[in-house]
Amino acid sequence: MAGTLVARRPTVRRKVNVGAALQKYGGYLLLLAIAAWMISKLINSPSQFFNAALEGLQNGTLYALIALGYTLVYGIIELINFAHGDLFMLGTMMSALALSRLGLSKPSASGWAGLVLTLVLVMAACATINVAIEFLAYRRLRRAPKLAPLITAVGVSFILQNVALHFHGSTPKQHPSLLPSGSYTVGNVQINQSFLIVIAVTAPLLVLMTWIVQRTRQGKAMRATAQDQDAARLMGIDVNRTISFTFALGGALAGAAGVMYEQTPTLGTTSYNLGQQLGLIAFTAAVLGGIGNLTGAVLGGLLIGLIQGINDGLPMLGQRWSQTVVFTVLILLMVFKPEGILGKPTTEKV
Repeated sequence: MAGTLVARRPTVRRKVNVGAALQKYGGYLLLLAIAAWMISKLINSPSQFFNAALEGLQNGTLYALIALGYTLVYGIIELINFAHGDLFMLGTMMSALALSRLGLSKPSASGWAGLVLTLVLVMAACATINVAIEFLAYRRLRRAPKLAPLITAVGVSFILQNVALHFHGSTPKQHPSLLPSGSYTVGNVQINQSFLIVIAVTAPLLVLMTWIVQRTRQGKAMRATAQDQDAARLMGIDVNRTISFTFALGGALAGAAGVMYEQTPTLGTTSYNLGQQLGLIAFTAAVLGGIGNLTGAVLGGLLIGLIQGINDGLPMLGQRWSQTVVFTVLILLMVFKPEGILGKPTTEKV
C-alpha cells in the first residue's frame, strides 16, 4: 500500500576477529610460505633443488620411522617417551656390532644376506628392549600424575646413553657400508643407489605398520585402548598386552631406522649421544604432523627432511643453521596451529 511505512532492520556490523583468524588459518599460511619458498628454489636452480630434495627425503624417511614410535606411544598412553631416540641410537650400535662380527664390510651377495639378517635381529632386539622398558619403568606409573612418567622417561634416556657410553666410548665411530655407493643420473639429477635402497626398505615398513594398526585385530585393540582403557578392558581387551605390543612395534621401527642410518654412506656414524639430536628431530616431526596421528608423523618427518635438505643443499642460511630453521618452523606452527598439520583440536577432560 502506498504511503505505508516499512520498518527497516538495523544494520549489524560484524566485527572481524583478526586474532582468531590467524589462529585458525596461520598454520596453513605458514605451509603456503614454505611451499612458496621451495617453489622459488625450484625455479632458480631445478637440478640443485632435486638433488637436495632427494637427500632430504632420504633423511625424512628415517625421521618418519623414529617419529612413529613417539606418536604410537603417545597416542595410546599419552606419554612422551624421551628414551625412544636413545633406543634408535642403540639400534645403530647393534647394527655396526652385528655386521662387524659377521665380518661384512663390502657390498656382496653375502653382505646383502647379512644385512637382511642384521635388520631382523636389530628390530627384534629394539622391540624387546622397548617392551622391557615399558614393563619395568612405565607400567606402574599409568595412574600417576603425568609428570612422573615424563621424568622417568628422561631417566631411562640417561640410562641408555650411559650404557652406550660404557660399551662404545665417547668418540664417534665411522663404519663401512654394505650399500652400493654408485648413482644414476637422470638429466642433471643424481639419484644415489643407497637412497633407493633406504626407500625400498622403509616404505614397506611404513605401509606394513599402517596396515597393522588399521586392519588387524590387534590394531583395533590398540585404537580401542587409545580411546578408553577402562572401556577396552570391559570389552575383553588385554590392555597390558596391547600397550606392550605398541611399544614393541615402535621399538622395531626404531631398530630399522638405526640399521638404515648406520648403513647410509653419507651418515653411518655411531655415537652415544646420537639419539639426542635425531630423537629430538623425530619428536619434532611427530609434533609437526600432529602427535598421535600416524599419517601426520610420516608427513612431518618427510617435511622436516625436505626443509633440511633444501636448506643444506641450496645457498641459503647454510648447514649450521639447519636445526634453527626446522625449530623455527615448528614454533611458528605451534603458535598458529598447536595440534599440528593433521592433528585435531582436543579439549582437556575434567
